[in-house]
Amino acid sequence: MTIEEINRICKDTFIGYLDIEFLEYGDNYVTARMPVDENKLQPMGLLHGGASLALAETVASAGSVFLVDENKYNVLGLQVTGNHISTLSSGEVIARAEIVHKGNSTHIWDVKISSHEGKLISVARVTNIIIEKDQ
Repeated sequence: MTIEEINRICKDTFIGYLDIEFLEYGDNYVTARMPVDENKLQPMGLLHGGASLALAETVASAGSVFLVDENKYNVLGLQVTGNHISTLSSGEVIARAEIVHKGNSTHIWDVKISSHEGKLISVARVTNIIIEKDQ
């Protein structure tokens, strides 16, 4: 799967609603961006932590999809934990997921979410389960 393909298939989903755009990937990482706008703010006008966690799970799940045969396996988020270090109220955030464990049935990813200027906003750990599709 290519970056263009994953952006296309995500367009009309929750991922598209959040305006998440995948930027690049390699053997052990994936990056994506998400604009920080009124749809992703909490009532105090700051980036909602749930939006950050959704971004983290999205980028880590895409990383697992890039590592498996998507015709044979489903990738599902099993656990997401995060720490919100800072916040912002506009601009965009960039998420970079790096794999720390690639097993046959689970993948574990560390995700750093930063502002466009490089300010660390959140860190997360995402565990994905890899399940064989019914044939």
